[in-house]
Amino acid sequence: QVQLVESGGGLVQSGGSLRLSCAASGRTFSNYAMGWFRQGPGKERELVTGISWSGGSTMYADSVKGRFTISRDNAKNMVYLQMSSLKPEDTAVYYCATTQRRYSGPGGPYDYWGQGTQVTVSS
Repeated sequence: QVQLVESGGGLVQSGGSLRLSCAASGRTFSNYAMGWFRQGPGKERELVTGISWSGGSTMYADSVKGRFTISRDNAKNMVYLQMSSLKPEDTAVYYCATTQRRYSGPGGPYDYWGQGTQVTVSS
């Protein structure tokens, strides 16, 4: 059974940084793409960034390009989201996600999500 557990959320001032972590378990982590979604207040859940199974390919939503960086450590079954230059509009619950398709690219589709971690950016 796939399990994804996020950590690292919190309250940060505008312009600040946070690093989210996601611990994955339940299968061979390195065979699957990973991604980060977010859902802000009154908004739909959106794909923020993804990374391919090998780590060789990434994608970013336009709203976070140049500010967020996704990475993975297949030896530790971990995926990270480094967020910099945070803005109040980045406030959301952030979800780690993965796919049921092996050797997939970073754009999904994604099938499994963690419980989420809250990120709040104050102005």
